[in-house]
Amino acid sequence: MENLLNESGKTPTTPVREGSMTKAIEHQTAKIPSTYFLAAAGGAVVLSLGLAVISKKKGWANFVGNWVPSLLLLGIYNKIVKTQGSDSQEARNLH
Repeated sequence: MENLLNESGKTPTTPVREGSMTKAIEHQTAKIPSTYFLAAAGGAVVLSLGLAVISKKKGWANFVGNWVPSLLLLGIYNKIVKTQGSDSQEARNLH
């Protein structure tokens, strides 16, 4: 694994450039409002609870309930991309 620290023990000051695929993904995900991910996670909680109460197969309730952390993490990623994404970094480097 490549050493990411220079001789002084500090991280390098040169910015890391993102690949074209990462930029394309960030560009598309930045179009989605962050509240959609929160609403989807809330919906998964309600659906999971509903399945747990009315269904005889608790496995489905657990399956849907496991979507919640993934949806919240995608929402966090979405927020970070909007505020600190590669577009933001490139704009700072141009100034």
